[in-house]
Amino acid sequence: MRVLFVVPYTPNLIRVRSYNLIRYLSERGHQVTVLTLSGNSAEQADLTELAEYCHQVVPFPLSSWRSLWNCFVALPTRKPLQSVYCWQPSLAGQLGQLVDGSNGQIPYDTVHIEHLRGVRYGLYLNGIFDNTDKRLPIIWDSVDCISSLFKQASVQSRNSFGRWVTRFELGRTERYEGWLITQFSKVLVTSPVDKQALIELSNEVDDSPEIMVLPNGVDLNYFQPDPSFTRELATILISGKMSYHANVTMALHLIKDIMPNVWARRPEVKVLIVGKDPPRELIKLSDHPLIDVTGTVPDVLPYLQRATIAAAPITYGAGIQNKVLEAMACATPVIASKQATVALNVNPGIELMVAEDSQTFAEQILRLLENPEHRDDLGKRGRAYVELHHNWETIAGQLEEIYFSAAQHIA
Repeated sequence: MRVLFVVPYTPNLIRVRSYNLIRYLSERGHQVTVLTLSGNSAEQADLTELAEYCHQVVPFPLSSWRSLWNCFVALPTRKPLQSVYCWQPSLAGQLGQLVDGSNGQIPYDTVHIEHLRGVRYGLYLNGIFDNTDKRLPIIWDSVDCISSLFKQASVQSRNSFGRWVTRFELGRTERYEGWLITQFSKVLVTSPVDKQALIELSNEVDDSPEIMVLPNGVDLNYFQPDPSFTRELATILISGKMSYHANVTMALHLIKDIMPNVWARRPEVKVLIVGKDPPRELIKLSDHPLIDVTGTVPDVLPYLQRATIAAAPITYGAGIQNKVLEAMACATPVIASKQATVALNVNPGIELMVAEDSQTFAEQILRLLENPEHRDDLGKRGRAYVELHHNWETIAGQLEEIYFSAAQHIA
C-alpha cells in the first residue's frame, strides 16, 4: 500500500511507536511517505536515518514560538492546547497538495495521523474531502487516551504547575476526544484500558468507528541481554524521558517514598535515573552520593543490560509503558507498580514483580537483591513474554490489516 504517515514530532528511538511502525511497514513492502516536524539540529540526524526506511520524508520546522502562538490563539476556544500545539500551516499546505488528486487519482491508499497533537491535520483532510467526491481512509492513532492521563495527573502530579495545566486542559480534552472518535475511519490506541476510556467519553458510541488496540512493541534485535556485560550487584535503574511529568513524579516517588526503606537495610544500593532533559528537581537528587541522574545518554541499552533491577513505580499514566518492555527485553528483572502493568497481559511474579504500595515495592527490591537466581529467572521469563507479545514485525502486520480493512470500507 501507499501510506501517507503524518507525525507531529520527529520519529526516532525515543518516539518508538511511529519510528518502528514506519520502519516495519516499509520492510513489509509498503511505500511510506512521512510528513513530520523538526525542532532542532539533533533531529536532523534522526530524519536522515528515518529516510532510509521511507519512500520520502518531508520535514517542516516548528519553533517554540509557533507552538506558543498556537496555544495563545486557542485559549479563548474550547480546543485543547495539545490539539493545536504542533499545528504548522506549511505542513498542512503540503498535505493538501499531496492528496489533491487533480489528475483524477490520489497517489495514496491510506493516511495515518499520530497523536492528539497531530489530529488537526486529519481534521484538515476531512475538510478537503468533504468538498470533493474523493476520499481516503484516515487512521487516527490516538496512542493513549490523553483525557485519562490528564485526569490522573491533575491529582497525582508532584509538580504544581503540571497539576494546574492538566486541570485547565481536562474538560476541553474530554469533550474533544469524545467527539474525535467519530471523525475517522479507524481509531487506534495502545491498550484496552485506553480504548474503554475513549468509549466512555463519547455520547455516540454506536455511530463511532471501531476503536482498535494496536500495542507497542520492542526492537528485539536491539534491546536484548548482552552476556559480555556483568550485571552490577546493587543498582536500581529507572529510565524514560525525564522531562515528562509522569516520569518526574515516578522518580521522586522512588527516591522519597521507596528507597528510604531499602537503604535502611541495604545502605549501599545505588539508583540510576537515566533519561533526557531532567528538570532541576531531579538534577538536585544527584547531590545524594548513591543517586546518579545522567541526563541525556548516547544509548540507554548498556544501562539496561548492566542494572541489577529496573524499577517502574509509576503512579499515573496511560498506554503501554515502553520503559518496562525495553527492560524486560534486556532480561533485566522488573519491579513495577500496578499502574505500570495495567496495559500488559503479564503474570505478576512470573514475568515481572508488581508492588501495590511503597512498602511492598521496597520489600520486592530487597528480595530480588538477595536472590540472584530469582533475578535471573525473572529476567529470562520477561524476555520470553516480550518476544511473544510485543514483536514490532507482528504489530506492523496487524496495522497492515487495519489499513486494508479501512480501504475496503471506503471503497
